[in-house]
Amino acid sequence: MNHIPVFWVLVASVLAPLLGEIPIGSRVPVVVFEVSLGIVIGPHVLGFATFDGFILHMFTFGMAATLLMAGIELDFGEIKGRPLLLGVGGWVLSVGVGLAVVGAMHLIPNVDAPLMTVLALCTTGLGMLVPALRDDGRMDSRFGRLLMAAGTMGEVAPIVAMSVLLSTQYSSLKEAGFLLVFLVIVGAAIVTGLRARPPRLQAMLDRHINSSTQMPVRFSLLLLGVMLLIAQSFGFENILGAFAAGMVVGQATRGPVGKPLRHKLETLSFAWFYPFFFVGTGIKFDITALARDTRTMLLVPAFALLFLLVRGVPVLLYRGQLAKGESLPFALSSAVPSLSIVVVISEIGSHTGSMRPDASAALLGAALLSVLLFPTLAGVLQPRPKILS
Repeated sequence: MNHIPVFWVLVASVLAPLLGEIPIGSRVPVVVFEVSLGIVIGPHVLGFATFDGFILHMFTFGMAATLLMAGIELDFGEIKGRPLLLGVGGWVLSVGVGLAVVGAMHLIPNVDAPLMTVLALCTTGLGMLVPALRDDGRMDSRFGRLLMAAGTMGEVAPIVAMSVLLSTQYSSLKEAGFLLVFLVIVGAAIVTGLRARPPRLQAMLDRHINSSTQMPVRFSLLLLGVMLLIAQSFGFENILGAFAAGMVVGQATRGPVGKPLRHKLETLSFAWFYPFFFVGTGIKFDITALARDTRTMLLVPAFALLFLLVRGVPVLLYRGQLAKGESLPFALSSAVPSLSIVVVISEIGSHTGSMRPDASAALLGAALLSVLLFPTLAGVLQPRPKILS
């Protein structure tokens, strides 16, 4: 059975939501079970699946799908104003705290954290938050809007910074120019999607939304491919292109008219692509590497606490915006790191030699630990709405 790893990924994808239905007094996000089951079926535990071949390729598509759906869920109309300003201010504060933390780490003997570690610590896994907020019915609440704004900055800002600072294809000045061109392309695509809707094209898409061709879905996936290609051509990470494609599709399908298309993209992403990313993340992770060295083992909880510190401290800016008892769940949710960005940073650090292998493994291990713990703790501490009799 270990020769058909796709089967075990599908088993994990079905078992994860079933485990989430077990009454344990609190709701554990499904992605937590998916990553955990991925570790169990991976090569370092049961050995049912390995991170290569089809699993590797589907992991890449799954990563793109998580950012695509995060971009689709992003509604600038909902987060503009105070939520977005707080999100920007919170991320800037996180960068300041991250720089101070990394600077202090250089004073510790035998600990050398490269500057790119700051970008990893300043991330928020928006793709992780969206499913949890949707499942809890809090996407349209004030808590949800504030968290979406903070998560957007914690996802987009590190992607942009990483694309410009860590690119080896062009100079930083050229990358900044390409970024401006890329943003203009994204903006033009959003405006076109919102305003330029020829009646014939609209009628054709409406005819095919429920046909075997599924033309609107195919068109959306083609747009994803185009944005990935443009981002890669400009020397950016693919995750920037995926998120940009999601923003274009999301803004173009706002309102009742686009609801069927969004539902179909949700079905495709959540049922097929998401499991390959989250279960694949567990399969990819070498949990045995953490047990080989005491220093590496100690770095894992240390980095996890730093994730919480760097992205949790900005909750101080939200006084008066959050209801009683929501501050700690908000800090924990904001501190859920973006696995896709942490994976990319750890791989770049290991490949270039700027990050020691043990530090890279510990950083990824801390990100996984944070993904497993923080959403669960946030769910336990989140105040439940009062039921009026």
